[in-house]
Amino acid sequence: MVIAFHKPYGVLCQFTPEQPGQRTLAEFGLPRNVYPLGRLDMDSEGLLLLSDETGLNERLLHPKHAHPRTYLVQVEGIPNSSAITALGEGSIVIRGHRCLPCEVTILSHRPEIPPREPPIRVRKEIPDTWIRIKLTEGKNRQVRRMTAAAGHPTLRLVRIAIGSFSDPSLAPGDWRELDSVDQTRAELRNPY
Repeated sequence: MVIAFHKPYGVLCQFTPEQPGQRTLAEFGLPRNVYPLGRLDMDSEGLLLLSDETGLNERLLHPKHAHPRTYLVQVEGIPNSSAITALGEGSIVIRGHRCLPCEVTILSHRPEIPPREPPIRVRKEIPDTWIRIKLTEGKNRQVRRMTAAAGHPTLRLVRIAIGSFSDPSLAPGDWRELDSVDQTRAELRNPY
């Protein structure tokens, strides 16, 4: 079984809290014995896959399979061409790791996504920009560290696709079991 879940902001990507009062996946009525395939930090939101299938995590997330993940990222300021180039060409080094090249696009308009609860901070004197980042690696807080290194800290981060699978109809906190067509679109069954 594979489940697509829209993880809300402020939810820990596990079933047991690390501290009292933390929100976890346990509050969303997910089936027993599923576990997250990869992670989204508490401050991030969007598409998370869960499964009860052993070995699927490695097939989906190991860098040798070059499985892309796509994010919408609201950043502080307006990135210039050198910042976008630095993000995309793989010249950013985070904790001694040179990030792989990725696709980076400045969006011409705000994406149609549900508002975040609580809303992000707004500073009238500093504009913000939405960008789309598609990458094939997933180090801890990588997108946030990449945008900060390029001079544009992340304000909001929403994962919208894993592989070629996306489900914009899922509202924050909603989930559904994927069928075989969905799984093929997510490239979950690719041989390696």
